[in-house]
Amino acid sequence: MIDRVAQFQIDSINVVTRAHFMPLFSRLGPYDVGLLERAAYTAPRRLFEYWGHAASLIDVRLQPQLRFRMRAGFRDVWPGVERAALNNPGLVDLVREEVAASGPISARELEYEEERTRENWGWNWSSVKTVMEWLFYVGDITSARRNSQFERVYDLPQRVLPHSILEMPTPSPEESVRALVRRAARALGVASEGCLRDYFRTRPAMSRTAIAQLLEAGELIPVTVEGWNQPTFLWHEARIARHIDTRALLSPFDSLVFERNRLERLFDFIYRIEIYVPAAKRTHGYYVYPFLLGDRFVARVDLKADRAEGVLRVNSAWVEPGQKSEHVAAELMKELETMAAWLGLSAVRVLPRGDLGPVLAAV
Repeated sequence: MIDRVAQFQIDSINVVTRAHFMPLFSRLGPYDVGLLERAAYTAPRRLFEYWGHAASLIDVRLQPQLRFRMRAGFRDVWPGVERAALNNPGLVDLVREEVAASGPISARELEYEEERTRENWGWNWSSVKTVMEWLFYVGDITSARRNSQFERVYDLPQRVLPHSILEMPTPSPEESVRALVRRAARALGVASEGCLRDYFRTRPAMSRTAIAQLLEAGELIPVTVEGWNQPTFLWHEARIARHIDTRALLSPFDSLVFERNRLERLFDFIYRIEIYVPAAKRTHGYYVYPFLLGDRFVARVDLKADRAEGVLRVNSAWVEPGQKSEHVAAELMKELETMAAWLGLSAVRVLPRGDLGPVLAAV
């Protein structure tokens, strides 16, 4: 699955389970999460943490292709983080030396007392944390693991990444983007230029050049997709199934739903994450999982793992237009029961909210 999708996005919200655990459950069903943790945090690592589509666990074999992002001129690090690091070279040197001497170490373990500004919305990072994030972005330090507070614990790359990866030559930026677009095409199967660019957040001009080269090499095939009025491309090894028999709940951070326009064009499924929307203004709920049945998204559910009660709680459930509620509810309940068991919860509890809620509660 790492070969296929290349990355698992990380997110700090833990309403049901951490986002990076879900893509494997969606595709494989119940699995031992220790497999993913070992792949990410135990030598020899199969995954490493860096910026892909966003903060992600990424196929470690792509580390050489991501090195160009660590260089000035190609870094997409937040301006405030870059500015803070460049304005504090002494602190940068101190943090780098401390990680070398004491790593693995978290920002919290290294921080000193300081007065923090509360003028800006968002993360109230200390100077040490800001510098560590900059050093992480430029590749001088990397994430050895996440601690119990889900904070990065930093160390030197040579103590974390496989030596075989570190010894690989660094490709040119152009070669790197072509490799990233190739992996995006392999993961998506069919995609527009925007989809291929969005997967690893590669820059437009470089992505277009890479697509043209992959077209010339026959790795991408131009195709027409009904209802999609822009150039689209098929990965040359993609299988076109006659029938798809699947059932899956997907995280809002799953690579299948990264690009909302693609989701809408291919599946006629309009999805917006509402985590940051005030409760009174939400349409479907706080942390909503799309439900895939066969080759259609047929419903969506707002879920919460209530660990105190030992249940997977369905706060609301909604059926898509044209779907039969009774059939969808029966299939959805099977998947919810599978998910609850995987999470170590004893039951599913459904609140009769949303147009599918009462039917699901009856099931």
